[in-house]
Amino acid sequence: MPSTSSERNRTPAASPHAQQPQEVAAELLGLLHGNAGLHEFGKRLAALEGLPDALPEKNGLIELARMAMGLRNRLEQHEQRERGMLAVIESAQDLAGRLDLSELLRAIVTRARDLLRAHLCWLTIYDAEAGEFKVVVSEGAIAARTGRMTARRNLGVAGVVMSTRLPFATPDYLHDNRFSHDPALDDIFRDEGVAALVGAPLIWDDAVIGLLFVADRYHRTHTALNVSILCTLATHAAVAINNAKAFSDAQSALEKADAARAELERHASDVQGAVEAHERLTSLLARGASLDELCQSIAELLQGCVLVLDEMHHVIGRASAAGYASEAAEAYAPHGPHSAALTRALRESRRAGRSMLAYDSDGEQCRAIAVIGGEGVLGAILLFRRHEMRDISVRTFERSSSVIGIVLLSQERMEASHSRDVSELLRSLVSPRQGEHALARDRASRHGLDLAQPLALMLVEADGHEPGFLARRLRAGLALPGLVLDEIDGLLAFVCAAERAPALQIAFAEIGRRDLANAYRGVISRPARSVAELPGLYAALRRALPVAGRLGMQGGILGQNELALYSVLFETQDRASLATFLDSTIGPVLQHDRRRGTTLAETLLAYFDGGQNARATAARLGIHVNTMRQRLTTLETLAGPWNDSRRGLEIHVALRLWRIGADDG
Repeated sequence: MPSTSSERNRTPAASPHAQQPQEVAAELLGLLHGNAGLHEFGKRLAALEGLPDALPEKNGLIELARMAMGLRNRLEQHEQRERGMLAVIESAQDLAGRLDLSELLRAIVTRARDLLRAHLCWLTIYDAEAGEFKVVVSEGAIAARTGRMTARRNLGVAGVVMSTRLPFATPDYLHDNRFSHDPALDDIFRDEGVAALVGAPLIWDDAVIGLLFVADRYHRTHTALNVSILCTLATHAAVAINNAKAFSDAQSALEKADAARAELERHASDVQGAVEAHERLTSLLARGASLDELCQSIAELLQGCVLVLDEMHHVIGRASAAGYASEAAEAYAPHGPHSAALTRALRESRRAGRSMLAYDSDGEQCRAIAVIGGEGVLGAILLFRRHEMRDISVRTFERSSSVIGIVLLSQERMEASHSRDVSELLRSLVSPRQGEHALARDRASRHGLDLAQPLALMLVEADGHEPGFLARRLRAGLALPGLVLDEIDGLLAFVCAAERAPALQIAFAEIGRRDLANAYRGVISRPARSVAELPGLYAALRRALPVAGRLGMQGGILGQNELALYSVLFETQDRASLATFLDSTIGPVLQHDRRRGTTLAETLLAYFDGGQNARATAARLGIHVNTMRQRLTTLETLAGPWNDSRRGLEIHVALRLWRIGADDG
């Protein structure tokens, strides 16, 4: 190939062996400045890799060349994105500036072929009466019959796109068995030498009105950016076709022409807005924007209120456009009146890969889309608006789910890493073989926990909730410094400084009331003076928690000392056995209180707790001593005499067990 003038005038490069790093860097910068091709950088890298291994600068020079190649590759990718954006903008401008449909469609086909550097490109329009797609514009074809192709709606790539309303790509059309082939169409493609093919739907009012194809005569896999640009150009073509129909109808009346022109302008504005929205969201994601920033941006773009939900439909992100107040969004609850409708909409969204209208609430529409990432559903996005959304705005909302999915997936992976570290720390602390204390101290300090200070251990059992998921939610909701928590053996385990234990109980009680409907029970340990005491405390709390459950305790955290004796006495008893014990000792007293609304059981417990001193108990209860004696007489009639020490102990223990269940049940 003849050399260009710039190559003839270029000074021959010095031998790499004789060059210094500064000279190599200068030469690489010169190549970048001159927009040299990747092959030029490849030749330079090969020359550097051929240097003697003994040369101390060799590795540095090679790394420098590779960095330059990477920079050149990124520059080329940026140029490709810029070309795509320019093509989309120019196509949007054509929508506003050209009224001739054939010219506009040809301009779209030309741009699609040039931008994707494809061998062929053609656009088809669906003929509903014939049930087939007919080519209206084509470029790059060799055979004349290629420009007259027809494709039936249930065969080939046209059938796939028609049924899914999504783009479809195949690197080897003729040998692809994912769809039913049309023999006549295969014969045309065989003559043209078509191998790779991508088809994008022209959608208008949720109906496929045409298809835009690009094809190559070699096996090729297009990037997601290429497919996205092709879909955008297909959308432009759909707008153009619809506008042409509107202009045709408007010829009979001036008012229809005005309406069609206004529709054209609105669609052109929507297209431009969609391009800008895509660019804005991509830019935010690239610079590492937070979930709240992305929510706010989406809310402003779509002029509504946005809620981001986790996989259990709890709100983890919220934003509203300036000046937009959404009563429906404020009233949202995971198990609210619209939960069934929302569940159906999200199930359909996962199946179809599109957003769905979930429900109406006081003039506001709720549109929902499932957020998919990794191996399953990461959550959902809800959009509340008072007005119908245009098609391109719906697509912008749907594209936003991919951006949110990337952020949620990143957060999930970070949380998983954090959870593993916390889980290993907790298990090492409560294990009888605690391992190296220095290692545990270092690991605990990363989470703000000082193992040299007295510690508190709390175990919680929640009914109807998966402990692992609940632990992840609590780590986000309990903003207490120096607290580590995770699921261990099906229970929630918490370790914190002993001085922060009361704050932990108060904070958890609030979450338990709000999110768990008080369907939980827990036990908190006495202060542990050293880490070595934690395994024993853990074993004691594990024995105590089932006893609390058998007593019917709900919505409370008991201290270890309150259950210590009963854990030993009743560890092997089931709930029925405990109920029998209570009934045989203080059953008549409890029945009397329930029937007459009295508090004799409370009085008797205070009497036993006060060392069976009637005068002191009366003072504590704020009643006259004669009233106290009358109550004791009634109690002795109901419960029997308690002068015997064994009988008195049984009654006292039964009253304490009853009090535990009565306080928290």
